[in-house]
Amino acid sequence: MEISSEIRASGPHSQGCVILVGAGPGAADLLTVRAVRAIAAADVIVHDGLVGADVMALVPPAARLVSVAKRRDRHTMRQDDIGALLVAEALAGHVVVRLKGGDPFIFGRGGEEVEACAAAGVAVEVIPGISSALGAAAAAQMPLTHRDHASIVSFVAGECRGLAEQNWVGLAGKGRTLVIYMGVTGADRIAEKLMADGLAPDTPIAVIERATLPTMRVLRSLLADLGGLVARETVQSPALIIVGDVARLGDIATLTTIAKAQTCPAY
Repeated sequence: MEISSEIRASGPHSQGCVILVGAGPGAADLLTVRAVRAIAAADVIVHDGLVGADVMALVPPAARLVSVAKRRDRHTMRQDDIGALLVAEALAGHVVVRLKGGDPFIFGRGGEEVEACAAAGVAVEVIPGISSALGAAAAAQMPLTHRDHASIVSFVAGECRGLAEQNWVGLAGKGRTLVIYMGVTGADRIAEKLMADGLAPDTPIAVIERATLPTMRVLRSLLADLGGLVARETVQSPALIIVGDVARLGDIATLTTIAKAQTCPAY
């Protein structure tokens, strides 16, 4: 049976449902099989601006697209209104896919959307995606944990309310890796905060832009230069900042040299 038939014939879904789908870090072939099936079954796709074009190309022609892209200076739709939209479309009998970059439950506000659906009695499912941090680390061959460098990883949002008041003490430093989402626009303030919290100015950092895509860039420097690096290289979202000794690993030039002699076959 096709997944669309399964969804429409399975209990509460026949009255409409909401499926939160993690679109992963960018590349369409990193979607889960379940995510692809859900997209194919959708009547309505409510999508973020960071969902890649290759992923959007999988949307069936008959599905209606609703963009709720959020940028620092512009929100197409408020979060409360997004929740209300999901509920209204599901109550109208539609299979609604809420398509999000990365994973819905890692800085994706998926929890709020699940709560909105539950409060309205709407059936909801969550399909995980490869988180942007994990996808970026793998694409750059930069392990977030390493026996010789780090055994603790922390994820934080760099674009958040009251950045100066956020308690990041102890999240970065010896034996630790700090991954900062949504930190590009405030890179200089983030560096100042971390140094004010006691992190050494010469702590290694890496910025990974457009991870897993053909245009991916991996930029390295030291913490004191984070803001300058982002400005000089005109880094744009989506991008992640990695702070800690692991930022020295996965040198692209070395990996490229090795790859010339050891190329993985196409698959």
